[in-house]
Amino acid sequence: MNQSRCGSDAAGAELHYRQALAQGRFLIQRCNACARAVFYPRMICPHCGGDVLVWEEPSGRGTVYSTTVVRRKADAGGDYNVALIDLEEGVRMMSRVDGLAPEAVHIGMAVQARVQSSESGNLVVFVPAGGQA
Repeated sequence: MNQSRCGSDAAGAELHYRQALAQGRFLIQRCNACARAVFYPRMICPHCGGDVLVWEEPSGRGTVYSTTVVRRKADAGGDYNVALIDLEEGVRMMSRVDGLAPEAVHIGMAVQARVQSSESGNLVVFVPAGGQA
């Protein structure tokens, strides 16, 4: 587990998170005071108010909590899914599941995170874990 302390500058935690993503690294935070994971990046722990949050690379393993299909015309890129993913570390994040039809994504599906390049920068997406579809 790679850890580093959250900077206290005005740009703060979100800048640190985005810089790590730009380098191809997915990071979340963990509070030193209560040991709970934190996502979306923050300067103060939402669980206990602690102000020492360390960065760590999560396992990337997660489970689909909820999913929906966004319908678009084929010339606009076609349909895609939006999913809420519960990470093994105890945080929930919004993303999408790639590698299968949007309708095939289902609640309870095991997924694995990966950092993917896009026109607007790197982002975290998920793929089915262990070849599951």
